[in-house]
Parts: sequence; structure tokens; C-alpha cells
Amino acid sequence: MTLESPQESAYTDIENSELNEYHDPDHYRAIFVDVDGDSGSTLDQLRRDPRITVIDECRQQQAALRTLIPAVDPGMLDEPTRWAYYPWRRCLVHLLGPAAFNRLRLDRNRNLISADEQQRLSRLKIGVVGLSVGHAIAHNLAVEGLCGEIRLTDFDELELANLNRVPGTVFDLGLNKAVVAARRIAEIDPYITVRIDRNGAVAESIDEYLRGLDVVVEECDSLDAKVLVREAARARRLPVLMTTGDRGLLDVERFDLDPARPILHGLLGDIAARDLAGLSSKDKVPHVLRILDAPELSPRMAASLVEVGKTLSTWPQLAAEVVLGATVVANAVRRIGLGEPMPSGRVRVDIADALDRIGDPLRDASAPPPASVPAPAPPRPAGMADILTEAATRAPSGGNVQPWHIEASDDRINLRLATEYTTAMDVGYRGSAVALGAAAFNARVAAAAHGLTGHVRWSRGDEGTPLYGLAEFSVGSAPQLAELYEPMLARETNRLRGTSAPISIEVLDALRSAAGDEGGELRILDTPSEIETAAGILAEADRIRYLTPTLHREMMSELRWPGDPMPDTGIEVTTLGLDPGDMVVLDILRRPEVMAKLSDWNAGAALGDDTYERVISSSALAVVSVRGRRLTDYALAGSAVEAVWVGAQRHGLAVQPVSPVFLYAHDDRDRQALSPDHADALRDLQYAFRRLTGTGRDESQALVLRLSYAPRPTLRSRRRARSGSAPQYG
Repeated sequence: MTLESPQESAYTDIENSELNEYHDPDHYRAIFVDVDGDSGSTLDQLRRDPRITVIDECRQQQAALRTLIPAVDPGMLDEPTRWAYYPWRRCLVHLLGPAAFNRLRLDRNRNLISADEQQRLSRLKIGVVGLSVGHAIAHNLAVEGLCGEIRLTDFDELELANLNRVPGTVFDLGLNKAVVAARRIAEIDPYITVRIDRNGAVAESIDEYLRGLDVVVEECDSLDAKVLVREAARARRLPVLMTTGDRGLLDVERFDLDPARPILHGLLGDIAARDLAGLSSKDKVPHVLRILDAPELSPRMAASLVEVGKTLSTWPQLAAEVVLGATVVANAVRRIGLGEPMPSGRVRVDIADALDRIGDPLRDASAPPPASVPAPAPPRPAGMADILTEAATRAPSGGNVQPWHIEASDDRINLRLATEYTTAMDVGYRGSAVALGAAAFNARVAAAAHGLTGHVRWSRGDEGTPLYGLAEFSVGSAPQLAELYEPMLARETNRLRGTSAPISIEVLDALRSAAGDEGGELRILDTPSEIETAAGILAEADRIRYLTPTLHREMMSELRWPGDPMPDTGIEVTTLGLDPGDMVVLDILRRPEVMAKLSDWNAGAALGDDTYERVISSSALAVVSVRGRRLTDYALAGSAVEAVWVGAQRHGLAVQPVSPVFLYAHDDRDRQALSPDHADALRDLQYAFRRLTGTGRDESQALVLRLSYAPRPTLRSRRRARSGSAPQYG
């Protein structure tokens, strides 16, 4: 047996009497020296030896450890430090203990590799056969912490001609390649267990070499060795990876999943290692070309193979291609180690092809982006029917989906809830009912401004709609409503961040009265502690909205970017009040795969930061509610919402809805439908918010409005055009 494994760890403790033997030129393990306090100890001798360099940066390591987020466990901070002696360098280094060392060294891996994933990967045992290309691969695996044990085998010694691609140095010339790679790993992380076999892939030791491994990386030059490794790996049901230094070629053979799979994808037929051992180099060429897939070779490599033995001594390799291969293998190892999809097969990661398709961000950025089309001046309504319709369609709705069908004549208006415009947050069409109630309020205001009065009769609708409203108008006077006509037409959502100047008692009382006149109730949160508590609740609810696939998809589908083919619904991003940096972040937040990762990690606290900062900078939060839980009750609440909104804007306030995802949920079933993975969290948040606002058990919250003092927005969201008219904005 040739596999060198004198201990289970990657290091040995030096004995005082053994110091000299560790200057063996073939030594490749760091030697950990115990701190025993004896002035005659090995550590003391090493530190006093003028031939030995002492590096003690342990205090800096401990200081860095204390700065990590999240904070490390106190037990890790108290872990004893270690002194590691590197005989081939004649150097003594003071290091953190293994747990602290691992935590600090790999901290920058997060969240590209999560802490849990890192733990799983650190238990892998990986064998690398062939230490030319394999050296770079072994280095990558060690640097990323993708293994707890690595086995290296190669019979060859490092030569000067290897240094165009093998990351050794002239000080390593003449050493076994496995020793060179092992030393480099020990200098990166002395706690990784490294075992070497100096004989390479041979029949006498290959079975023992593979015993207990999880993944095999094969990078031999010898064709019969390639087959031998695969035959043995297949017998042990081990996956085999191989990269070839041309166009980033990676081969994956999952013998762990398919032990009957032919080796090398069947490209060699039924040939065995023993059949290849006696072949001449010339006889091996056809087999090699089949493995390399000759038609897919890069032109330079294909032409070079023709010249081998003529103008070239052997086939060429570049360090860049070797490093690329090491990168591809590391990614494949991560997938296998974490149980992610990594089937058998072959793939090319062609850098040359990618560079041939390079784009120019400067050229792309210089092209003017599609501009937001300014609102053409809408035609003045021709008659009372148009006036009522225009007013009704000016109402707010969640995501500006405008969930209504409106029919009007000169003395009546019919409002039907349009179920085709619903979203997941619109639980039971309750949000749509609020929008319909706001539309009804606007119609009444428009009628009053033109000498008509009337009330809306709400019913649960029929087969075509769950909610139906009818208002019939007759000549009459309603001056309080009439004076709201122009303010109602000017109502807008203002998402700009304003000041948190206090709102006068008189204004707040007027807003409460406006809600009460429409059958609703208004609760105001305006103390710093109330606003801060609400901001935390609403921010966490928004985080859940981002992390729930359905809610995230619908939220992003509501946004309208310049040049969007459907600008008449949804929310224009230019109205969000975001600076250029925030717009870049929004581009990231649009990506569902990013949200999926954050959800997997139970992370994404920053997703609610924008909401938190907007709310915390507000003068007050206004919560409109109504007694009852039916859609007709929500419609009444919608009228109260619009009355408060128009009234607040008349008093110079900027208004933005910041309603949480749980707003229209009545019970656990509703919350489960909203976000299956976060239903319990939504329940707790909803309970905390209703308690904060003093909302009774028999009340339904209709909308949450953020009130502040801010400049008027420059753009307004569009409205779906009425038949034969231009789109409206609001």
C-alpha cells in the first residue's frame, strides 16, 4: 500500500527529538507544535533558532474574527491558538484554532456558499489523480473549502517545462508533483487532511486509493490510466470528473447514479485498461481523438495535434485553460456535494466564443432609453356619462390594475368588480372591492359638482361579478362633495420621500371626519415610537412579499419601465422616487432566482429597508378600517379611503399606500394561500399591526397610507383609456 496516511489529521505534533527529520525535502505536512510553556520546549527552540522565520499575526486574526457578521460563538473566540511549523520553508506560523481558522478563512464565501452548505462540503473526501492539471484543481478545491480530505497521486516529478501551467515554483523542481501540490494546500489551510500516493494510478494500489472517497477527479496523461481509474471508480460507484484543456471541456460520469454506464460515455467502446497498456503512442491517437471529440476542438488545438512529433514535442496546454478547467470542476464538485442537479455528460465552457460575442456597455448606454410618453391632454368629457366615468376611473387600485367595469349614463353609473384583474394579495377580491368603493366616491363627487346627488347601493353581485354597485342621480345639492371635484381629479400617489414634520390636530381631525362621513374609521399613528414599530412590521411584510414567488412575480409585473408595451396599467418605475443606485438594485430585485436564494437562506432583511426608511421618515400612518367583513363592507371602506386621500392632499400632504401583504387575510387559510412558507410569520405580523392600530375583531382594515410633506411628483401613473379617448394619468 503506497498511500501515505500516518495519521488521521493533516498535521502531526512534533517531538523535540524529531525536529531534524522534518527537514526532509519530501515533507508536505505542517507540523503543529504544542505550547507547553517550558523554556526548553520545541516551540521555544524553534523561536530561538536564527535559521527559522517566525510569523505571528494571530492577534490580527482574532481581531478580524470579532468583526464577523453574524458574531461568532464565544467558545470559538476562546479556542486555543496553534503554532504550525513548515519545515520546507523553515517557517513557524501562529494561527487560530481549526474552528476559528475555518470560520474566518471562508467567511468571504458566504452567501455564494452558505454556512450550512460549507459544512456539508467540508465533509467531502476527494481524490485527484494526475497533478499537472490536477494541481490547479486541488488548489481550487482547498481554497474554496470544498473538501475535508483530499488525496493526491502522481508518479512524476516537477520539471521546468511544467511551470507554464503547474502553479509550482523553481524551488519545487525535482520534487514529486503530489508533494508540491500537498505543500501548497498545507500553506493555505494546514487543517485540511492531505494524503498522497507517489505511484500514480496503477492497478496495485488504485482500489485502496479510492476507498472512502466521495468524488474522483481524473487528470492523467496516460490513456490506460484513465480507463483504469474509471473501471475502479465504477466498481465503487464513485462519480468521476475530468477537464480537458481546450475550450473548457468538462466530462461528468455519475457512476454513483448509474453504475452500468459505459466509461468515457462509451466513446472507446468496450476497450479495457489492459487492452491499452501495450499500445504504441501512434495506436492510441484514434482513441484520444474520440475522447477529445476531434470535430469540436479549437482550430489551434486541432492544428497543434497534427504537429505533435514534428514541430511540437507534445500536445500544448495553457495555464489559462488549466485554471478555467479547475473552476469548472470546482463548480461540478459543489453540485455533487450538495445534491444539486449534475448529470452525466459533457459540456464546453468556451471562453474564446464568449469573447467573440463581447458587448459594449458604453455603446449600449449611449443609446437613449425609451422615454416615458407624456400624457396627451385628454379630451374634455362630452357629457355627464363621460364625466362620471372619467371620475370613477381616477380611483386608486392595488398595483393600478383598475379592477372594474364601468357603464354610465347621464343619471346613473354601474360599477362591476372585474375578477380578471385580481392578484394574490387581493384575497377574496377585498382589495378590488376597496378600489370599487373609491371609484364610487369619485363618481358621487363628480355628480355633486354638476348639481346631482345620489347614493350607491351595493350588492353581492351575480354570476358575472362578486360585487356590484349602482348609483342613480337626481338634481340636488351636496356642497361638501362638490368642492372636492378638482382635488379629486388631482389626487395622486406620491412616493417621494418627504419630511416628517408633524401634522396639526385640526388636519388629523378633518381626516377622521372624512372617513367617518363615508362609514369608515381612521386611526392615526403619529408618535415616533408608533411609526418605528409600524415601519418594522411593514418592512418585514415586504420582505416576505419579495421572497414569495407568486407575490414577487405579481409585484414585478405591476412595474412599467420606459418602453413597456402596456403603459396604461401598473406603476411607472419613474414614479417610485428612486435614485440611480436604487434603480440598479431594483433590477437585481426583479430576478426571481435571486429571491429564491434569499428565501433558501432565510435572509433578505435588506428587502424591507426601502419601506422601513420611507415609513420612518413619514409624518404619520393613516389606517382606514370599517366594521364588517363582507365585500360590501370593503366597498364602503373604499369610499372612506378616497375621502381621506383627497382630504389629505388638499391639506398639502403627500400620500402613498404602504399596505402590507397580510392586509386582506382573515384567517390562517388566507395567509397560507398568500405565502405558504411564511404563513406563521404573516399571522404574527398581522396580529402585531392590528394591536398597534387598535383595530377591533369585528373591523376590516382597508388601506394603510403613508402621510408626509413632499414635493409633487413629476409623473403620474396612467389609466386605461376609455373607449375612443386618450389614456389618463393619476
